[in-house]
Amino acid sequence: MSEVDGVKPLAIFLMGPTASGKTDLAMRLARERPCEIISVDSALVYRGMDIGTAKPEPELLRAFPHRLVDICDPAEAYSAARFREDALQAMAEIHAAGRIPLLVGGTMLYFRALEFGLAPLPEADPVLRERLGAEAEQLGWAELHRRLAALDPASAQRIHPNDPQRILRALEVCELSGRPLSELQRGTNADLPFRPLKLALAPTDRDLLRKRIAIRFHAMLQAGFEDEVRRLWLRGDLNPDMPSLRAVGYRQMLMYIRGEVDQDKMVELAINATRQLAKRQMTWLRSYPEVHWLVGEGDPLGQALKYLETAQT
Repeated sequence: MSEVDGVKPLAIFLMGPTASGKTDLAMRLARERPCEIISVDSALVYRGMDIGTAKPEPELLRAFPHRLVDICDPAEAYSAARFREDALQAMAEIHAAGRIPLLVGGTMLYFRALEFGLAPLPEADPVLRERLGAEAEQLGWAELHRRLAALDPASAQRIHPNDPQRILRALEVCELSGRPLSELQRGTNADLPFRPLKLALAPTDRDLLRKRIAIRFHAMLQAGFEDEVRRLWLRGDLNPDMPSLRAVGYRQMLMYIRGEVDQDKMVELAINATRQLAKRQMTWLRSYPEVHWLVGEGDPLGQALKYLETAQT
């Protein structure tokens, strides 16, 4: 990646919690500046998962193409390491075309992986995983989360007590490496060949965000979200533990389709899970370095353009 007078080319990171309006702002930015959008979302990568991921409508994607959308089948696993490779390639292509990469999304782990790299972590150990799973079945995941809090407080704060997959992985890393996952993740030293301008979009009113999340989920139901998940489940090659079906909303709808909860309970669980996701995203953002917040009553586009002008001078 070429530099001009020792200054790396600019890239824009537009981050924020779910339902905060990031996608709309990204498209408005792309209309005003020579930007091309790269999605930073662990669910938008999957084809056929459109309604529950709030994927932009096809006409919007035609008007404002998004890289790294619809690039995987739901049966595939997509990792932070793969995202970093894909994003760096896309950023290089966009820069070579004389445009600015605009990375937008709420998967904060992907932003961190892109900017700081990924630590070499131990591979999964099936025997250890089986033992931890048996302990969780006997003691409950809440107890294993408390164990993680004692071993790795930083990871425990970031990982929700109802997220068994990440609790298991964090405990596994602790046992295999003898070091906390959070410490290993801080130990990276990857050079990003771009100068990131980091913007965060979040409503100042938490209640407003909570209401937006509920309204959006009910709109997803009206748009046919149940039918979307039923089509995925009827394929026969997916299971509830796959990353695609563990996405917020999909996990709860699948519980309803499989008869584990009734519809009212599914709606309650899905909305609460989405609100918890937004809370975790805000926790990540508050700890993320050098973030410029787009807040207050003013137009976020105007704030973003003003900050961008300052960064480019």
